[in-house]
Amino acid sequence: MVKLRAKCLLVAVGKSALSHMFHSDGTLFQKNYSMTTGVDLMMKCVQIPETSDSVELYIVDSAGKQTLVEACEKMWGEVSLLCLVFDLSSEQSFANCSHWMERVRAHCRGRHLPGVLVGNKTDLSTRREVQASVAQEWAESQGLEYHETSAKEKENCDAPILALATAFHSLYQEHRETIQNLSPG
Repeated sequence: MVKLRAKCLLVAVGKSALSHMFHSDGTLFQKNYSMTTGVDLMMKCVQIPETSDSVELYIVDSAGKQTLVEACEKMWGEVSLLCLVFDLSSEQSFANCSHWMERVRAHCRGRHLPGVLVGNKTDLSTRREVQASVAQEWAESQGLEYHETSAKEKENCDAPILALATAFHSLYQEHRETIQNLSPG
C-alpha cells in the first residue's frame, strides 16, 4: 500500500463550487456565490482503482479575478497537477483558458504538469456556448484530459479528481520502475 501526496492547482472560473463538491464527496454545493479572493486549500484522499494505493490531493483553489491572481501566484508554490475549469455557458471563460495555461506554464518554468480541463455547468445546456468537441480538441493540444461536469447537479464531479490522482499515481509508477532499472542487478 502506497500513500502519495500531490499539490493540485485549481484555476480559472467556476472552480470553487467544483472544489467544494470534490472536498465534500458531492454533499455540499455552494448556493450563494462567494468569490475566492486568495487561496483556499482543501485535501481530498483518492483511492486508486484496482490497487491498495491512494493519493492525497492538496487542492489549491486560487482566485480567478485578474487583479488578485498575481498576489495569489506567489502562494501556488511547487504544484504537481493542474485542474483548469471553465463555464460551458461562457465562450469567454473558455477563451481565457489559453491565458491560464500560459500563466501556469510560466510559473512552472515550462515543466509539463499532468492535468484536466473541466467544462462545468452542463446543467445549463440551453445556454451552452462551448461545444464538447472544441474543448476536447483544445485540451488534447495542451496535453490535458477533458471532462464535463455539473457541480450544481452533482454530475461527474469525481471524474476529474480521479483522473488527476490516477495520472499522478502513474507518474509515481513510471519513476519507480526507472529507479529499479537503474539499480545494480
